[in-house]
Amino acid sequence: MRHICAKVAAVLLSAACVFLAHGYDADGLPKPNSSKSTKPQLTVSHVLLISVDGMHALDLINCANGISGVNGGAPYCPNLAGLETTGVDYLYAATSRPSDSFPGLMALMTGGSPRSVGAYYDVAYDRALDPPTVTTGNGLQGNPGACVAGAPPAGTTTEFDEGIDTNKLLLNGGAPAGVDGGVQSIDYKRLERDPSQNCAPVYPWNFVRTNTIFGVAHAAGMYTAWSDKHPSYSAVNGPGNGTNVDDYYSPEINSIPIGLPGVYVGTTTCNPLPDQTEVSSSDSWTSSFQNIQCYDQLKVNAILNEISGKTHNGSMPAPVPAILGMNFQAVSVGQKLIEKSLNPIVTGGYVDGQGTPTTALLGEIEFADTAIGQMISALKKNGLYDSTLIVITAKHGQSPIDSSRYLGISNSTNDPITTSPATIAANAGCLPYSESPLNPTGVGPTEDDVSLDWLNSSCTTADVVNMLETQSPSTDNIAGIGEIFWGAGITQLFNPPGLGAGDDSRAPDILVTPNIGVTYSGSTKKLAEHGGFSHDDTNVIMLLSSPSLQATTVTTPVETMQVAPTILQVLGLNPQSLQSVQQEGTQVLPDF
Repeated sequence: MRHICAKVAAVLLSAACVFLAHGYDADGLPKPNSSKSTKPQLTVSHVLLISVDGMHALDLINCANGISGVNGGAPYCPNLAGLETTGVDYLYAATSRPSDSFPGLMALMTGGSPRSVGAYYDVAYDRALDPPTVTTGNGLQGNPGACVAGAPPAGTTTEFDEGIDTNKLLLNGGAPAGVDGGVQSIDYKRLERDPSQNCAPVYPWNFVRTNTIFGVAHAAGMYTAWSDKHPSYSAVNGPGNGTNVDDYYSPEINSIPIGLPGVYVGTTTCNPLPDQTEVSSSDSWTSSFQNIQCYDQLKVNAILNEISGKTHNGSMPAPVPAILGMNFQAVSVGQKLIEKSLNPIVTGGYVDGQGTPTTALLGEIEFADTAIGQMISALKKNGLYDSTLIVITAKHGQSPIDSSRYLGISNSTNDPITTSPATIAANAGCLPYSESPLNPTGVGPTEDDVSLDWLNSSCTTADVVNMLETQSPSTDNIAGIGEIFWGAGITQLFNPPGLGAGDDSRAPDILVTPNIGVTYSGSTKKLAEHGGFSHDDTNVIMLLSSPSLQATTVTTPVETMQVAPTILQVLGLNPQSLQSVQQEGTQVLPDF
């Protein structure tokens, strides 16, 4: 049985003090003349970090314990439930705010929030940079002459998603022949440029302002690996030359789905793909409940190869990484997707507010659990299970859990949400054109179930806030506005926006959080989204497991950015080596 940590301090001494037992002090520095502890020790040589994007703490509770109406009421994630028996389960873990994939990922890697890292959203804005040389794959307009070395910056939308790929339609992102996806997929001409650095293109790893766990581990001579959904997420390298992750693998998730020879999900082949209704040039891997599992299995296979002492594709021998891991996309797709190409239409999401999954979502959770079981088996087969700390968490949650509350933008007179904060501001001429929803070929504003707004010089922040409150009042809330953060409200969350001394060129002028369920998407294929500040957006699974740990439940609020210093500490490295940890005072997780 699990028990609350506050009542079992004596029992948990072996887990809470394992690092001290290795002869290091609380700052991760060698402790002189330390004696060997008689308590059980957590001897960790490897950390396997897994982000099950979208998965809530509630999802783990339901799948590990069972819930009425699903699987006969029996548990349906045996591998995660097994990890709980030797794990610390944090029920009130919160991801980054905004809860977008990009800041969510960087929180796990740096120990920091957008305040120190500078990553607000995968598509955001920077007043100190200039546009790319050529137009990106998603329409951010290129301008070769826009950047002049040493001149005042024009400001530009920043794009760190599939738009910077050489060819976003290809699984390898358009990398050279024989390269299956990674940093070589990035087209430097599609990167924003820095006039203060002779207009050099800003690579993802230099866009982030602080170092990462991979940078610290690499500097200590450790071998590292990571797999994710975009080449742009090579930002996990942290500042430098993009080589802190020794083996970075990133098949492009928004590419056209293709058959995957040799890839199987259970006994189902992925060549051809199991769902042939979603393989056209207008589709992506996230368009199908079945095909997304094939995509994720690519990265699972990479982890299995790395655990077995090979590179991600199994082509060459390599050290077993000290830090390795990947993200799962399947659960996020299961929470969001309405697959209209199927007959009858298949809808994901939840049945009710207590998190009962639909059949489609259930299949994605079961897939992720089975894949995690494959990794556990590989660790055991290679004699690594006892020396590996497994961290299961998520970059972001998904909102709303109660799918019936979902509201998107609609032109129908019967629907209450007909516009968005960015549209209101753009109609008044207050947004940069690269951020404007009125730009027919651009990437659009930074809006999901949140709205981040950067203003041009023609409007004041107070004027735009007044427009939002006037045009979408509480009595006729056509933009579904829940709360508006601006002025001092912004500086509570982030650094002050602007280009002056002490200002943050990337911080938004206005941030709007809508009412629960409202999302600023016109898509008819979604019933959930993330990016916002709500509980469903930000509360995520967080389970740290190792055979040496006692089963423990922690109800104290924690943050996903505490994962980074915790990983360094258990590996015998100094958490204070992380610049965000120094700047923001991020603590190691309780019981570590």
